[in-house]
Amino acid sequence: MSQLLGMAMLLYLGVAIILVMAELWSSLWMQRAGRGLLWAGLALHSGALIGRWYASYRMAAGPTPPMVFLEKLRLVILQAPLSNYYDSLVFFSWCLPAMGLLAFRRHLQGWLGAIVAMLACLLLAKASFGGVNANIQPLMPALKSNWLLIHVVVCFLGYAALTVAFGAALLYLIQDYSPREALPALPMLDRLIYRAAILGFFLLTFGILTGAVWAETAWGKYWSWDPKEDASLVTWLIYAAMIHARLLKGWQGRRIAWLAVLGFLAIIFTYFGVNYLQSMHAYMT
Repeated sequence: MSQLLGMAMLLYLGVAIILVMAELWSSLWMQRAGRGLLWAGLALHSGALIGRWYASYRMAAGPTPPMVFLEKLRLVILQAPLSNYYDSLVFFSWCLPAMGLLAFRRHLQGWLGAIVAMLACLLLAKASFGGVNANIQPLMPALKSNWLLIHVVVCFLGYAALTVAFGAALLYLIQDYSPREALPALPMLDRLIYRAAILGFFLLTFGILTGAVWAETAWGKYWSWDPKEDASLVTWLIYAAMIHARLLKGWQGRRIAWLAVLGFLAIIFTYFGVNYLQSMHAYMT
């Protein structure tokens, strides 16, 4: 599994380089090659995730007596590789190309594709070389819930969509301040920022709601003003303000792009920064 992830990381790095070269040289075949390699990296990445999921299930099921089908199914769901910092890095990095290829395939080329592939590569590099514990660990009591799979998957897919919005916002700001022929047109980037932000916002909303329900079953209350919850709320408010400004105030262009960048910085703090605070959600504690 580690070898598969290492190969996927190298493929993502190669995709980023090839897509940048394709834009610089206006090469159609390099665009196609980059897209194909991104699919190959996602396939290897998926295989590693499935393998880790199976290994986690076998470790949990090993000492238990024979189970009926529904008990096995629940154990499979509970052992989804999403419960620690390493697993979250691997899954977040999987969500980026998966969301890009499935929801924004027409736009995931050139510079935007390179940004997504490079971010996926960096997340896998953090998981592999950042001193993160990669061992499969028994679940804490609070994580033994069917809500784990739903809540975490929805949140990270939302993060991935909002990362696409961030990438489009970066390209918009570069194109706006220093126009370049190699970059997409401003109206297209503006529409992409909005569409990706809408999808990410709804997924993030559903993720927060499922997290609240999970918190009530685990700790007896829906909201405890934990640092992770507070940071998630701030992130949600930024994107809510962005969509409100777009729909009701008619904001477009540069102001929406800067809000997308601000929202992404809030995501980074919610995901990484909270780990250094005293939080029930901190992966490192």
